Amino acid sequence: MPPPPPLIGIVGKTNVGKSTFFEAATLINVKIENRPFVTIEPNIGIGYVRRRCAHVELGLRKCDPVNSLCIKGYRFIPVKLMDVAGLIKGAHKGRGLGNKFMDSLRQADVLLLIVDMSGSTNEEGLPVRPGTNDPVEEVRSIEFEIDEWFYGVISKDWVRLARSLDVLPPDKAVDLLARRVSGLSIKREHVVMALRDTKLEHVKFSSWSIEELKLFTKRLRSISKPIVIIANKMDIPEAQDNLRKALKELKGRTIIPVSAMYELALRRASKCGLIDYIPGDADFTIAKPQALNKRQLDALERVRDFMRRYGGTGVQQALNTAVFNVLKMIAVYPVEDPHKLTDHAGHVLPDAYLVREGVTAIELASMIHTDLAKGFLYAILAKSGKKVGASHALRDGDIVKIVSATARH
Repeated sequence: MPPPPPLIGIVGKTNVGKSTFFEAATLINVKIENRPFVTIEPNIGIGYVRRRCAHVELGLRKCDPVNSLCIKGYRFIPVKLMDVAGLIKGAHKGRGLGNKFMDSLRQADVLLLIVDMSGSTNEEGLPVRPGTNDPVEEVRSIEFEIDEWFYGVISKDWVRLARSLDVLPPDKAVDLLARRVSGLSIKREHVVMALRDTKLEHVKFSSWSIEELKLFTKRLRSISKPIVIIANKMDIPEAQDNLRKALKELKGRTIIPVSAMYELALRRASKCGLIDYIPGDADFTIAKPQALNKRQLDALERVRDFMRRYGGTGVQQALNTAVFNVLKMIAVYPVEDPHKLTDHAGHVLPDAYLVREGVTAIELASMIHTDLAKGFLYAILAKSGKKVGASHALRDGDIVKIVSATARH
């Protein structure tokens, strides 16, 4: 059973371009209107992260992807995207669609916080003159809402839970606490890290002050659901000064300049065969200039100028950054034949798995099939032909054959 794709939550105020970003990343048609609360139910779609395909490195003519795509030498590996209801101030108290918004986030692995960097949307999600709203305050406000929601979930019945934790040995207490927050897709290692980082690992749980509990839950949120700031609407002139301010005042944050509108336009034009464009490229070529009028050609030139300034539209970079840099995932290629690099059906490099950095050979075996892990003997790294043991940590781009005593023949 292959590992589930990471779930990327798309969050932000209403009317900042969340649905545009979502459609650009997935090309699923969603309702896009210039008013709050257009998105009520979360939209679920498949986007892709981009990696240079292993077949290019090996000098092979082609590959035969099954669980992913290969476009001109780039492997596009699926990830799951969720665009949730827009957030307004007071959402953690249930204002607007706050409760629905927050509940939708429980299973997310990483959050893309879409911010109107042009400052043309107020805190209620209503249009205002560009430069009017402060995107830095927008980021802080939304992070506050998410952190307060996290605190509200974990602090519920905390007094009783703390008493139960106090009487357990430290390891058992961590186990119980991890189980109690597992509904938020929080892992045991997240709890351990948050306790250590807040220096609360040796403090009696029932003695924690409200401030200490808030400190712990805030750190736990940042570890288990890290945020990537998407500086959207960078195609509007006022956004440039705001981006400089954000980079200065939000130091240490991951901020990606983006024009979701430009990316959506490129993908639609590419789908119609008007341009040649691979998501994530820094440029495109016009395939059918005769099919475009002057206004359309001028618009494409504006998009090209933007892409030259920022190295692309930013949408693909946002997905790649979230998965590879923030979640620290790698791509590996399981195969059945380490010489031909094929599966049982003869497909060359059929699957690309997204797995966490440091995943071991036996952990990969269990992802492919539990029987492979039960009878694990060794793994073969196809690029070098080297045999490795169960605890060998795999690297990005590894092509791996699992040898097992219980392999089906």
